Amino acid sequence: MSAVLRVRAVAKHYGELQALREVSFDAGPGELIAVVGPNGAGKTTLLSIIAGIQDPSAGSVSPGPREVGWAPQQASIYSRLSVAENLELFARLEKLEDPSAAVERMLEQTGLRERAQERASRLSGGNRQRVNVALGLIADPPVLALDEPSASLDPGQRERLWQFIVALAGAGTIVLFSTHNVSEAQRYAGRVIVLAEGRLLFDDSPEALLAAGGEGRGGDLERALVRFLAQQGAPDGQDAR
Repeated sequence: MSAVLRVRAVAKHYGELQALREVSFDAGPGELIAVVGPNGAGKTTLLSIIAGIQDPSAGSVSPGPREVGWAPQQASIYSRLSVAENLELFARLEKLEDPSAAVERMLEQTGLRERAQERASRLSGGNRQRVNVALGLIADPPVLALDEPSASLDPGQRERLWQFIVALAGAGTIVLFSTHNVSEAQRYAGRVIVLAEGRLLFDDSPEALLAAGGEGRGGDLERALVRFLAQQGAPDGQDAR
């Protein structure tokens, strides 16, 4: 599988704080990748650099930010606008040739057509997050970065959101997501990247992480992650959630 996303020796520092330390990996079409690790591991920093929200201190990311969609944990939605108006605004900010067509495509793809004229402030948490993801997809990017996409959602809302995200990957979009809910990585991701103190410690399948953490097939990925971090001498390995 040819790589579409290439992350090369990406580092980020804020003064003396080293948030990322030469992180490198590739990803191909349709990969669904979970980025996990303790608090302060650099997960959000990595995804925001991939999405072009902030620049790395060193290293490079390809493709450029216009080809990577971004859905932050806090939804970037204008509450006074309707769903359709939010989508049209972002389509125009992206300078798309046909904003109206992009809005129609996203309403159909996200299943939000019935909510198109509803003011964003009246949406449920699950639908607000769907709109948040739709805004990241409005330019039809080959890569989508999601920061804690299911945070604060109830079980039913999470299930519907993940059905949508899995379908995106099935259609060929590379999806990277950070999560503290390691069971989501076990259930949905085909690949897991483990960060700790800004370092990439692991990049393989959930099954391989289970084995690395001393769990058998079908075991508990969160327990395996905690053990793996402890084996690596990573601080706060006991707080991987």
